[in-house]
Amino acid sequence: MGFISCLLALALLAATASAAEKETRLRVFWHDVVTGPNSTIVQVAQAPSSNASATGFGTVIVIDDPLTDGPSLNSSRLVGRAQGMYVSAGKDSFSLLMAMNFVFVDGAYNGSSLAIFGPNPAEKQVREMPVIGGTGMFRFARGYCQARTQWIDNKTGDATVEYNIHIRHD
Repeated sequence: MGFISCLLALALLAATASAAEKETRLRVFWHDVVTGPNSTIVQVAQAPSSNASATGFGTVIVIDDPLTDGPSLNSSRLVGRAQGMYVSAGKDSFSLLMAMNFVFVDGAYNGSSLAIFGPNPAEKQVREMPVIGGTGMFRFARGYCQARTQWIDNKTGDATVEYNIHIRHD
C-alpha cells in the first residue's frame, strides 16, 4: 500500500469514527446544601491557616449534591447526584478545584456518569470546566461545562448552580 493510499485509509477511518460520535447537551441544577439536617457536604480537611484566610485556602469538602432538572431543589425532579470533592485552591481569590462525577439516577441517562475535573473560579459569573470522561451512555466523553450560580445564601453557603454541559461521546 502506497503512502497516498495509507493517508486516504486513515482519513476514511477518522471520518467513520467521527460520524459515529454523538454530541449531547444537558442542563442540570447542582444544589450544595451546607446547612440543616440534610446537608450534602462534609468538610474533611483544612490547613492550619484556612480559618484566617479570606478564601478558606486549603479547605477540602466532600460532596453528594442533588442534581435536578430545574432550579428548585424541592419541586424539581432529581436526575442525579454530584459526588466528589472540591478544594479551596485559590490563595488570593475564591477559586475551587472541582473533582466530581455527575451520576445520573433517572431519565434517559440513568446509570451513566460524567467526570468533571478542573478549576472553578467562583467569583466569575460564568465558569468553564472540562468534562474528562464518562460511563454508560457517556463512554469516552469529552467536552466542557459552564457553571452559573443561580442562587447563593452568603451567610450559610447554600447554593444552586446551573450547569450547561456540552459533550461528545460514543
